[in-house]
Amino acid sequence: MRSKVLTQKRARELRRRMTPPEAMLWNRLRKRLPGQPIFRRQHPIDPYVADFCCVEARLVIEVDGQSHLTAEAENRDRARDRAIMTLGFAILRIPALEVLRDPDGVADRIVRSALARTRGVGL
Repeated sequence: MRSKVLTQKRARELRRRMTPPEAMLWNRLRKRLPGQPIFRRQHPIDPYVADFCCVEARLVIEVDGQSHLTAEAENRDRARDRAIMTLGFAILRIPALEVLRDPDGVADRIVRSALARTRGVGL
């Protein structure tokens, strides 16, 4: 198992080299408007690093690109999701192509999901 220090270093590295869909989504999620949930990018949830996380809503957002389409990657993602869900997080997986096609719509859906979780709607 990775140490917390290694996970934090990996998170910092991932922040510096976000994929284009991640960068597009971050530009929309980073705005901190009154009443809106706060998102973090490349957030360590030891031993994993979530693409985005709203801690208050216990919501993890993963942007899945081509590398997530293999059977091996899908198995890894399922195991990772189970581990993160045991910590009380919900996981929202979004295809990278969807972010590229409609970044505003995806960001709105994520914000609505986080707000619903913080308000206890749909839990």
